[in-house]
Amino acid sequence: MKRRRRIPLLMAMAALAVSAAVHAHHSFAVFFDAEKVVKVKGTVTEFQFRNPHGLIRLDVADSAGAVSVWKVETNSPSILERRGWSRTTLKAGDVIVVEGWPARDGAPYLRMRSVTRPDGSVVGTPLDMSVSEQK
Repeated sequence: MKRRRRIPLLMAMAALAVSAAVHAHHSFAVFFDAEKVVKVKGTVTEFQFRNPHGLIRLDVADSAGAVSVWKVETNSPSILERRGWSRTTLKAGDVIVVEGWPARDGAPYLRMRSVTRPDGSVVGTPLDMSVSEQK
């Protein structure tokens, strides 16, 4: 009797794990507006070089000095490496300008296209608009 109860429980746990993975990897078009490109200058507070997408968190000050936290989604580590990045490319305290596609809902959230340092040097190779690279 106990064995029969385990199978549905294991199946339910597997279904939850699969649904979480599917939710974690999403379509570019669902979240980001490919018709707009914006630039945000801020200070890196976090850089996660992880799958399925990397993450940069920035403290961004507006003209009045109020600071907001922006989340910047990058490509996967394998694509970032092909574009010249590594897990040590950015560190907390770095000031950068991120160019990217904004969130459709107006949230402080971008999909990274390029990153530039204060001296004007571009980090890695900027992303082109090809859909295959946006994944």
